[in-house]
Amino acid sequence: MSTVGKAVSLLDVLGSGGAEMALADIARAADFDKATTRRLLVALIDNGLVEQDGGTRLYRLGAGIARLALMREAHFPFLRTGAPVVERLAAATGETAHLSEHSRRGLVSVHVVESARANRIFVPLGEQLPLHATASGIAFLAFAEPRVRAAAMTGGFEIYTPHTIVDPASLASHVEDARRRGYSIGSQGFEEGVDSAAAPILNAAGLATGAIALAAPRSRVTRGDLDRYGMLVAAAGREIGERLYGGGATPQLKQA
Repeated sequence: MSTVGKAVSLLDVLGSGGAEMALADIARAADFDKATTRRLLVALIDNGLVEQDGGTRLYRLGAGIARLALMREAHFPFLRTGAPVVERLAAATGETAHLSEHSRRGLVSVHVVESARANRIFVPLGEQLPLHATASGIAFLAFAEPRVRAAAMTGGFEIYTPHTIVDPASLASHVEDARRRGYSIGSQGFEEGVDSAAAPILNAAGLATGAIALAAPRSRVTRGDLDRYGMLVAAAGREIGERLYGGGATPQLKQA
């Protein structure tokens, strides 16, 4: 792993752990020795990406992370554009709605609005969503660049539940269904007891750059609910895509 890759992995550790972490805990989570971890943290501190409390000596993410995020949003306002749509979707359905964006690291949740109900689905910010095991991932694959889709459908899929899709032919069928409808339906593929519907966010060329989804306890929804949610997320995905990219190809919607 390159030095840059190691430094980024430390940022991931700090972002996914507690608010502040000790050097030993960071080194253990990253699987680096303490000397390497300390050296990388010093470099990150020098660039404002990590901070160290002068009293406790604990480390936390630095303000430079927010500055980079704001710079990115200024040039490509994916989160700013999508967040209000996600919030409206959650309010309209009473279920957890979430937005994800695709990069070289995969499909990652970037905005989540949880249901106000006691029995609700929790989607962590920054969680990587498996393309083969989530409604968001399948909706994305249905409209992904051909090379990205081909790479994701070669097999060797990680199993998360007894319902996870592990057969490439079955995944291809689900992807085709999602492409035909314009949205995907997921049932317990990533977490047992969770059903979901998701739709892609398309750029001007009609290729997916992310997804928007609704997730609900399986005990609370019917297939009819999921198809209704599918139509809602498809409309929400189109709205985000049109605002970001000024229109383009849109998924063909057919009632399942």
